[in-house]
Amino acid sequence: MTALDVVTFGEAMAMFVATAPGDLAEVETFTRRMAGAETNVAVGLARLGLRVGWISRLGDDSFARFIRATLAREGVDCGAVATDPAHPTGFQLKSRAMNGADPRVEYFRRGSAASLLSLADWNAGYALGARHLHATGVAAALSPSSYEFSSHMIAEMRRAGRTVSFDPNLRPVLWPSREVMVDKLNALAVQANWVLPGLAEGRILTGLERAEDIAAYYIDRGVELVVIKLGPAGAYWRTADASGAVAAVRVDTVVDTVGAGDGFAAGVISALIEGESIPDAVMRGNRVGAFAIQVIGDMDGLPTRAELGLPLAA
Repeated sequence: MTALDVVTFGEAMAMFVATAPGDLAEVETFTRRMAGAETNVAVGLARLGLRVGWISRLGDDSFARFIRATLAREGVDCGAVATDPAHPTGFQLKSRAMNGADPRVEYFRRGSAASLLSLADWNAGYALGARHLHATGVAAALSPSSYEFSSHMIAEMRRAGRTVSFDPNLRPVLWPSREVMVDKLNALAVQANWVLPGLAEGRILTGLERAEDIAAYYIDRGVELVVIKLGPAGAYWRTADASGAVAAVRVDTVVDTVGAGDGFAAGVISALIEGESIPDAVMRGNRVGAFAIQVIGDMDGLPTRAELGLPLAA
């Protein structure tokens, strides 16, 4: 029996969300939450009953203690998270957006402990005890050593026969150029079993416009499944032998769009690991993403199995 269903890695930050709309410079009060693409997915999977572990580095500070306590409450294992007393845990400020608009986010992460992830943090016994790896382009963008760790982690998991999902999760500001970002992330994406880009991300990464052509780009390079997020239009999926579209879940009031893609990933990954069909997995992804955008906070709205009407996990 494996120790974990899913392992992931990357940076988690403390997040301070404005309690009122407007310029962040004018906001006087904030609420504290946690942010991080990979930890959003980890929490989403844990709420759906999967055993999840997260690999990272945190500072020896109050933000780190907050993050560890939050993940412990969610059931995410942090046994492979190192404490770095010489570098801080990052944090961010997020505006209060209105009418479904994307919020403004300001990051304070340069020189963070997580940005120093490297091959020294590789723990074969821990990582290879998981059935599946979820990786994102955020962790890969943090630093050259973090990219090296990302590439090594994906290669080792594939070599051991584990499945790998990859969400490009583009952060252009973290890369030296758009060309470098495209080359580096595509090199990781084509090593994965499942690739989960948004339509705009796919266009940047492939230079192609249609979802069908973007998906074919990765299928032709050995990826087994591509699922492209289409926002209000739902999602498109493709394998070497089949393809299809899955309608979006209607949401009357969008509160916070950040984290929707991470929720989508948690839904798709959990369903595929449980042996559900691809259309059903994509539908679960749409449903989880719909929950996420109705609540302030990147992970606060992620649902449990009961809230999705799913039977208890085996």
